[in-house]
Amino acid sequence: MAEADRPQPEEIVLYHKDPKTKIATITLNRPDALNAPTIAARLRFADLVHRANIDDDVKVLVIRGEGKHLGSGADLPEQSDMLNPDSDISLLKEFRIDDDGSVTYPPAGSYRFLAGITNLYANADFGCRSLQNFKKISILECKGYVYGWHFYLAGDADIVVASEEALFGHAAFRYVGWGPRMWTWAEMMGPRKFAEMLFTGRPFTAREMYDCNFVNSVVPRERLEEETAKYAHACSITRPNDTVAVQKTFMELYKQYRGEYFGSLLTGFVEGVKPIMTDDTAEDLGLGGDTFEQGLNNAVKDNDMRFPADWRLSYGGRKKP
Repeated sequence: MAEADRPQPEEIVLYHKDPKTKIATITLNRPDALNAPTIAARLRFADLVHRANIDDDVKVLVIRGEGKHLGSGADLPEQSDMLNPDSDISLLKEFRIDDDGSVTYPPAGSYRFLAGITNLYANADFGCRSLQNFKKISILECKGYVYGWHFYLAGDADIVVASEEALFGHAAFRYVGWGPRMWTWAEMMGPRKFAEMLFTGRPFTAREMYDCNFVNSVVPRERLEEETAKYAHACSITRPNDTVAVQKTFMELYKQYRGEYFGSLLTGFVEGVKPIMTDDTAEDLGLGGDTFEQGLNNAVKDNDMRFPADWRLSYGGRKKP
């Protein structure tokens, strides 16, 4: 999709707050693209979390998705240039810098071409780690696909409510081998179960994620909004904002003791060395020029069919033999 044809970030990420209840809601509103955020929409998400963090009329932030899914991750067609070793582009928009010719972006083939971007995953201002710095209570409403960037949110939110059919994971485990929030996922799921997800690339069901203490509540799809509202209401009437900030500071200190920010920096470094990874066979899903000629989305879908049906990422693929 051409840049001019992409929806505006204000259309993709909606925001509403109720000063009376102190509950704010971010709605990811791009259901026709499985709620994939554009770069601009992800930056808007970070800005909205920052505003809610300061706003004394907000105590609880609910994050949800329009349509059948929370979301399937970032906009792969937009991100493909970042991963393509043959790219000859500027990625300055990721850094909130207008590409007016006054700033020169590092060239493709240099370490900083990709590593500059992946290190942003540790910075709350750029929409991949924003909930870790949030001193209010965050609640994530999960349904359908909870993949990629949306899985980052699930690792970082305070409370995760899921419908029974929800699937959690990251396609990048199969086309790259890692993802930005790995340290947090391993901490939340436990290293044994996360290792299974990492090495097989298979998505986990909501019930599996509940059993490994990643999800707080699993309910039928028709009860999801009601269950989320129950959590939001209870959190909004417990303690004042000052007390919540102290509670969140305690949790943040605990997470830093466990190395959450260190893990983000480490993953950024690991992702930055992706261009020197080599394939073992021609069947491996690499990220060379042939993959990008086919389209990253199509390559990921084709690769998915190589795996056992119940380990595939897409609902459609899971129904096929």
